[in-house]
Amino acid sequence: MNELLLEVKNLKTYFHTDNEPIKAVNDISLTIRRGETVAIVGESGSGKSVTSLSLMRLIQHPGFIDSGEIIFHSPKLGKIDIRELSRQEMQLIRGNEIAMIFQEPMTSLNPVLTCGNQVVETIRIHQRVNRKKAKQLALELFTKVKLDNPKIIFDAYPHQLSGGQK
Repeated sequence: MNELLLEVKNLKTYFHTDNEPIKAVNDISLTIRRGETVAIVGESGSGKSVTSLSLMRLIQHPGFIDSGEIIFHSPKLGKIDIRELSRQEMQLIRGNEIAMIFQEPMTSLNPVLTCGNQVVETIRIHQRVNRKKAKQLALELFTKVKLDNPKIIFDAYPHQLSGGQK
């Protein structure tokens, strides 16, 4: 069996209101193993996005993780409780070892910047490499995900790509 990648135990994420906290995620537990694909399915408002944002530590005020564990089994750093990491520590892991594709990729890209430059910026932030190396890595990623004409896509603006390419 594949080794553990992520363990979520009794996760509770709430939102402050004027009256009482609203339970957006109430006691969810799940396990993901390396190489496994897991889908979080539910109707609108059921907590799918809040669960995913909680796992990435991207919940913003008035939201907060009330309790539970988010254990990431990092190939580089070993077993980590994501809830205990500082913002800076989380930023080193997020994007390098754990990532998320948001529901609406078409709204995630800045329309006035080329797609390649947006990927380069992310690579430079997370991998601390120079622009030339980041461009090389971006083109390798575009090839790896089988985008046709990676060099053309690198210089394209988001409106010039299909939804699947984005």
